[in-house]
Amino acid sequence: MTEVTPETGKPTRAELWGLVHEERAALAADLADLPEARWATPSLCDGLSVREVLAHLTAGASLGPVRWMAGVIRCRFDFDKQVAMRLNEQLGASAAETLERFGRAVTSTTKPPLPVMAMLGETIVHGEDIRRPLGIRREHPITVLTPLAEYYADSDQVVLAKGRIEGLRLAATDGPFTAGSGSPVSGSTLALIMAMTGRADYCDELSGDGVATLRERGAKA
Repeated sequence: MTEVTPETGKPTRAELWGLVHEERAALAADLADLPEARWATPSLCDGLSVREVLAHLTAGASLGPVRWMAGVIRCRFDFDKQVAMRLNEQLGASAAETLERFGRAVTSTTKPPLPVMAMLGETIVHGEDIRRPLGIRREHPITVLTPLAEYYADSDQVVLAKGRIEGLRLAATDGPFTAGSGSPVSGSTLALIMAMTGRADYCDELSGDGVATLRERGAKA
């Protein structure tokens, strides 16, 4: 298992890539024996099945800056259209092919022009978008979740997160993460991450006067 640098408490770039690879490998293992019919299960991403979300993760691991920009231009700067186009490129003809393509991308360090921490976030958040509807649980190390929660609390890059928690005070009940000021919201670090990134379902696992606000903002994601 990749360890976070103890001196800083934050992973280095190389350590981050190690964590991304571990999360991808864990997701591939969780889906290895998934029955064919369950691949069509709606994910937590509106309008996408769990199979489609997995193809989206493969696309992100296969798309360098040049191809990313070429796609953006091709789609006339419609980023949602670009995402859909790249997802379809990686979907394959069957669920087995979708999983096989993802498996080949597990150790990839190819990425769009985003921080590696954002890639870790994509892998964990979309992994949970897939797992939760399927009833699959993964115990993510708190040393991995804490720096990711700190990243989202201070960033609106890729997904609105910092803006979503404005006026709220977040505090993890299973680790050291805290952020913001205002109405309190507490719960597990994973639930806070998922709620910060717009997954209103996870608000059921949170408590505090600010939960209703966070739920409403998540519902509008």
